[in-house]
Order: sequence, then C-alpha cells, then structure tokens
Amino acid sequence: MDDIVKQAIAKWPDVPACHGWLALDARGHWRMRDQRTQDLNLAGDKIAHVALMGFIARNYDHDADGCWFFQNGPQRVYVNLEATPYICRSDAGRGFVLHTGLPMPHVDCAYMTEAGALILRAGAIVAQLDDRDVACVLGQIEQGGQAILDDALLAWLADPADPLSLRLGGRPIALQALASADVARHFGFVRQPTPD
Repeated sequence: MDDIVKQAIAKWPDVPACHGWLALDARGHWRMRDQRTQDLNLAGDKIAHVALMGFIARNYDHDADGCWFFQNGPQRVYVNLEATPYICRSDAGRGFVLHTGLPMPHVDCAYMTEAGALILRAGAIVAQLDDRDVACVLGQIEQGGQAILDDALLAWLADPADPLSLRLGGRPIALQALASADVARHFGFVRQPTPD
C-alpha cells in the first residue's frame, strides 16, 4: 500500500466506504461503474489510464470477510468481482502474470469449472485465467500422463470422475473440478460486497 494512502487513512479514519462503483472483469480490466451503469447492471467503462491502474493495483487488498477493495486514500472502494480476486494471463517469458502486472507465484492447485474456466491458486492468490489464454493451456492438461483429447476433456467436465493433471513447469498439478456457483464460497471471497 502506498505511504500516501496510509497517511490519509490515519488522518481521516472514518470516511464511509464506497460500494458498486468499481469492478474487476474476467479479463482483468478495472471498470468504473457510475450510478446509471449500476442501475442498469452494466459492466462499466474500462479504466485505461496507466497511472490510475497502477495506483489501484498497488492499493488492492481484502478485508477479513473476503471483500476485496481498492484503498483510495482514506476511502475504501469495494470491488465487484466478475470472476476471482485476481485474473492472470499466460506469458511465454514469465509464466502466469496477474492483472496487477506482478508474476503469479508458484501454482499450488488448479481447478476447472463446468464452463471451462481455469482457476489457479498460489498460496493466498486465487486467479482465473483470462479466457483468451485457456486454449494455450489446454495442451498441458493430462490424463494418465498423456495429453488429454478434447472429447475426453468435455466428458470429464460433465463427469469429473477420473483424475486429471495440469503440467506446469515440468510438474503435474492435480486438476480438480469446481462448480462455477461454488467458486467464491470455496475460496472465501465475496463477489459483490454490500454495505452492512
């Protein structure tokens, strides 16, 4: 967290929190959601200002209830999450990179939903892979040590009885099935924080 933000919190500790105005979409874009956008349940405008995106990323955190927020000076701006608290992309030179620009640490666990969303966990970091990169990673899914065929993967998504693994960095990681509806509860985060 930026020092200037810490100083603002200390100076003005009782600024009311903001809900619904900021979102993180499933492709890792921060989105500004004005009142009209919220009323119509729209995604909101992508934030494209590089310095602002960096400021948000540096001051992005969560509370004890699993609600993610951007600490904007003394004000906590809660974030609506379309998918998971982090979104990652695959990068040929750096492995997986988070939407914040940081490299994703060593992946511990991998999950796939019935819709084909791939979710990676590295310690406390939970990141859904940008859907545009899933096709690149599908070739690393194995069944019995062999690359899985598309039909077999579709059958597994419908009935995940047989074990699959995701080969990352030369090592297999068990790939677990996880229902889309259970993702937030399983990882302990809140997709749409609301005021108390």
